[in-house]
Amino acid sequence: MTFHLSCSHSRGQDDILTGAERTDMYMPMLGGKRVGIVANQTSVIGSTHLVDSLISIGGGEDMIRKVFSPEHGFRGEAEAGSIIEDNVDPGTGLPVISLYGSNRKPSPEALADLDAIVFDLQDVGARFYTYISTLFYVMQACAENGKQMIILDRPNPNGFYVDGPVLDTTYRSFVGMHEVPVVHGMTIGEYGQMINGEGWLGNGLVCN
Repeated sequence: MTFHLSCSHSRGQDDILTGAERTDMYMPMLGGKRVGIVANQTSVIGSTHLVDSLISIGGGEDMIRKVFSPEHGFRGEAEAGSIIEDNVDPGTGLPVISLYGSNRKPSPEALADLDAIVFDLQDVGARFYTYISTLFYVMQACAENGKQMIILDRPNPNGFYVDGPVLDTTYRSFVGMHEVPVVHGMTIGEYGQMINGEGWLGNGLVCN
């Protein structure tokens, strides 16, 4: 099951609230559950990392069991394209499972002790950014293993236009998986909805 938590405006203000900032919406959904988080250095609430923020919330330290890291790593310290190994985050002591190493998709074993996955990555709306490929594989793994998934959306800084050719699937790879333009105009939450809507998960799988 996938739940897409979109951005919203603060009441009476011009500020935009990201999905991550809407803790009043998603924290009750995670109560009593064992949670894994797909995150990197862009996953923040204000100036504090999402994981650090949630741990500071009552019950968060027991709820979060592990982190899944995309390209560049959990804290954003790895070079582009460099292989990332599983590790332990020194700041929290949480195990970090790499999704940019020998595995690009969470294994059934990695999901076995979890009830839900929270996905929070800032994307820029470009097909060759690997975060949408990571999104695809996490959605597929959650659908295959019956795990709840919550996508915390963030604005797309390039969301005001669409440009470039649609992918020729002959050249499908981790830096171009789906038939979308080079600049696709969607937020990462909207892209997740398209993955479902177009049936890209395969085998009749849908996260909804």
